[in-house]
Amino acid sequence: MKFFADTAEVSEIRELADAGLLDGVTTNPSLIHKSGRNFLEVVGEIAGVVQGPVSAEVVALDYDGMMREAAVLRKIADNIAIKVPLTPAGLKACKALTANGAMVNVTLCFSAAQALLAAKAGATFISPFVGRHDDVGFDGMQLIADIRLIYDNYDFRTQILVASVRHPMHVVEAARIGADVMTAPPKIIWQLFKHPLTDAGIASFLSDWESTGQKIA
Repeated sequence: MKFFADTAEVSEIRELADAGLLDGVTTNPSLIHKSGRNFLEVVGEIAGVVQGPVSAEVVALDYDGMMREAAVLRKIADNIAIKVPLTPAGLKACKALTANGAMVNVTLCFSAAQALLAAKAGATFISPFVGRHDDVGFDGMQLIADIRLIYDNYDFRTQILVASVRHPMHVVEAARIGADVMTAPPKIIWQLFKHPLTDAGIASFLSDWESTGQKIA
């Protein structure tokens, strides 16, 4: 499963990339707002750090506006994936953009029916929001399983990009189901390292080593 970072903080992206843990980045207007920086400038800088896809979201809600904004975003770098909402206008833009060679991430997916529509429109990525789905009393991971089954039934090439990841078990469950990608805040990716037995084992090894009085030099 590919790991994308859901952030607009370039320092966090560099840290993950240096550790070999990063395959791409997702951004949105809210994340850019938190960074306090210029949208196009931030996206360009991120695209220079990451070799994989960098999702940059349009803000227009009509087809013509989406296409105009997508044209601007595509000029930033070759690895930009245009992020569009799962609406009729968004899927129309998706179809036109992918036909023109662009990567498209269809976002704000909350049902298997919506995911089916996005795949038929040629989406590169579909982004089901598991955490927000859980928040309103639905099973976010069951949504991922349903989409995986439907896509496999018909050999759709659209990649399932699990979004709104709230904790490490979302990542593990998505991997068990067979999601193609997950995107999470950097802190959640780093939490995947954590296990008390690992910490205890390191402490024990260090104590035993110190008792030997030896050094590696």
